[in-house]
Amino acid sequence: MRKIKIVLAFFLMYGLFGCSGDDNTTFFYELVPIEEVTLPSEFNSNETYRITVSYFRPSDCHAFNGFDYSRFENERTVAVVNVVVDRENCSAIERLDLIDESFDFLVGQEESYIFRFWQGKNENGDNQFLTVEVPVVQ
Repeated sequence: MRKIKIVLAFFLMYGLFGCSGDDNTTFFYELVPIEEVTLPSEFNSNETYRITVSYFRPSDCHAFNGFDYSRFENERTVAVVNVVVDRENCSAIERLDLIDESFDFLVGQEESYIFRFWQGKNENGDNQFLTVEVPVVQ
C-alpha cells in the first residue's frame, strides 16, 4: 500500500509540475501538526485497524506525502509529512476543513500500544505530542 502511495505521489507531482516550463522547481518536506486522531478505544491481538489523523493544509504549495512513523517497544510516534513546492506565490489556506489521512496498524502481542501524534512545537521549540494509550484485549 505504501508503494502505491509513493508512486501516486510521484505522478501527482510530475503532473502538476513536470510540464511547467520551469526547470528550477524545487521542493522540500515539512511536518504538519496533527489536529485530531480517530482510533479505537481497544485493540484485539492480530487484527488490523485503520487509524485516521486530521490536519490543516497550510498553503496551496503543500501536499500530503506520507507519514513519519517510528517505533520503540510498544510506543509508536506518528507525524504527517507534506511535500512543499518552493515557490514565491504560495497562498495560505484558511483553516476551515481538516484533511483526513489514514494508515493501517497491525496489532501484535503487546499488552497496550502508546501512540504519540506530533502536534507541532511549543514556544520553546520543544516537540508536542498527543499521547494515547490503547489496551490490547485477548
